[in-house]
Amino acid sequence: MRPNIDISHTLGGRVKDYAEANDLDLSEAYAEVLEAGLDTLETQDQQ
Repeated sequence: MRPNIDISHTLGGRVKDYAEANDLDLSEAYAEVLEAGLDTLETQDQQ
């Protein structure tokens, strides 16, 4: 289940730009950004 969250126009625009630059649809871009962020957070927690 996906949470209903408010995302600023600036942040949404950055994800859209990332999607366009990497030939992804918007859902794929959001998934990649979330996975990368979680990986980073998990790595920081292990240190």
